[in-house]
Amino acid sequence: MRRLGWPTRILIGGLLMVVAVVGTTALRVWQVARIDDQQPADAVVVLGAAQYNGEPSAILASRLRHAADLYSEGLAPRIVTVGGSQNGDRYTEAEASRDYLIRRGVPANAVEMVPEGTDTLRSLEAVAVLAEQQGWETAVLVSDPWHSLRARTMARDAGLDAWTSPTRSGPIVQTRETQLRYIYRETGALLFYELTHAPVDTATSEVG
Repeated sequence: MRRLGWPTRILIGGLLMVVAVVGTTALRVWQVARIDDQQPADAVVVLGAAQYNGEPSAILASRLRHAADLYSEGLAPRIVTVGGSQNGDRYTEAEASRDYLIRRGVPANAVEMVPEGTDTLRSLEAVAVLAEQQGWETAVLVSDPWHSLRARTMARDAGLDAWTSPTRSGPIVQTRETQLRYIYRETGALLFYELTHAPVDTATSEVG
């Protein structure tokens, strides 16, 4: 190192810092993914994912089943479904999710829709508006394990006192290769959000 010039030392130091930040963030994503922080709250909020002509995708259905279980255990008096629609869709993600929950026995008056947003940030900001209007403050977020930290961060930034209870079923948690791919994706997405406070999800993303 003594033979290296200052520009080279600064470059190496910067690269080491980047590696440290990325590694620490990936570790945080992994740690929060392993935590089921369910506790009594005002609402269970199900983060959206793709739906096909009113039928939730496998990823979304796994989230909804978990939310229904939490509701049946008395964790919260309501489930909030979120997500808008893409061009040409007949249903929003929120509508497809509500109908699925009702078919599984959740009372219709216990399901509230927020049919807004094609990404996590906009959906959670809309939920925060609903919470303020209705006078509730706390929420348990249901999504996939690797999505939990970013969703919780965004929800808290929007003003919700939020915890996470990730689903343990569905295609995203079936193989180590899939898990690593989503940890990598969420690490980048969380870093992008923390730097810009802007959404990173795309309209074609399975993970809302």
